[in-house]
Amino acid sequence: MASTQNQWLDQVERVLETLNQGVIISNDERRIVFANSMFLEMIKRPAEDVSGRLVTDFYPPEEINRLQEFITRREEQGRARYEFYIPQADGGRLPVAVTSRLVSGDDGRAYGIVTATDISDQKWVQMELSRANSLLLERQHQMEQELQLAERVQQSLAPKGLSWSGVSVEAHYQPASSIGGDYGLVIPGDDRLDVVVCDVSGHGISSALIANRIYSETMAQIERGADLGSMLRHLNHFAVQNLATSNFFFTLAAVRFYQSRGCLQFAGAGHPPAIVIRRGKSPLLLESTSMILGLFENAVGAESSVETDLQTGDRVVIYTDGLSESFNSEREMLGVDGLQEIVAEASTLPLAEMKNQILNQVAAWRHGHAQDDVSLVLLEIS
Repeated sequence: MASTQNQWLDQVERVLETLNQGVIISNDERRIVFANSMFLEMIKRPAEDVSGRLVTDFYPPEEINRLQEFITRREEQGRARYEFYIPQADGGRLPVAVTSRLVSGDDGRAYGIVTATDISDQKWVQMELSRANSLLLERQHQMEQELQLAERVQQSLAPKGLSWSGVSVEAHYQPASSIGGDYGLVIPGDDRLDVVVCDVSGHGISSALIANRIYSETMAQIERGADLGSMLRHLNHFAVQNLATSNFFFTLAAVRFYQSRGCLQFAGAGHPPAIVIRRGKSPLLLESTSMILGLFENAVGAESSVETDLQTGDRVVIYTDGLSESFNSEREMLGVDGLQEIVAEASTLPLAEMKNQILNQVAAWRHGHAQDDVSLVLLEIS
């Protein structure tokens, strides 16, 4: 019988030695009767340490039950595929993909042929990917926290409603994403009320950072009492000298209402026109007379502001192009004319309801979500 077994093994040994996988053959007593040189290299043992041994002899006691499950599966199903490891003589563990199957030898006995493929490189890659994913998840968590803080900071730049010395103000701000590039100011003084709405190009963190910086400069100019033209020239010069890039610019609309004189000053730089509503009259548009800011030193001309008298009941609407440049499903833009009609129709409502009506009507026109930041400020003289 041993001679028949040896003949059968001699026939397959030459083939198994050519494989790049480790191979062992065990008999029906589960003892190893053959191991190719690749397997011996994997296990780091000589042939005499392997031949005649049980496979389970090489594994620690805590792994025996798991290994027995694989062997039982092979005996019940005739084959098995699984990932495990080869315990090495120096204490190492070589991860392998195992294919195990039962065959019948020429001697009529059942033999198990086990093929082990080294997957240590794949496991290393998986480990590195897992480590990289952990780092990415950690970084994502940090970024989410930073974005939440940036969003809170950005919300602090939104214009705020108030009532001041016979003037009511309603305001709305909604970024296209979590943070945006619009900012607004509503600052009451002793005899005047300053309102500024600014739209920085782009979206996201970079626009928000620039908006924050320009916001601070605008506050400083208003606190110094600079006239509107001087303020625009300062902001433009500051941006050109300190923030200028080919991808960055901003538009701005500023109004200053003098309560004692009932006079409104307006200065716009590349910004959509402010709309003045007076009962019984057609809406009046206050157009920008300066170019967009942040690109050219001479963007603000000598005649940079205009004045108009306001009466009790008059309303002023200031906004960013996130409202006027809304598109419907036919890719038609609402435009200033369309927004002007919506404003006129809503002007008979109380100021807070007027604001909501404008936003609702623009949303009804718009196809899908807003693609740009939206700022809206309404003033009423009472």
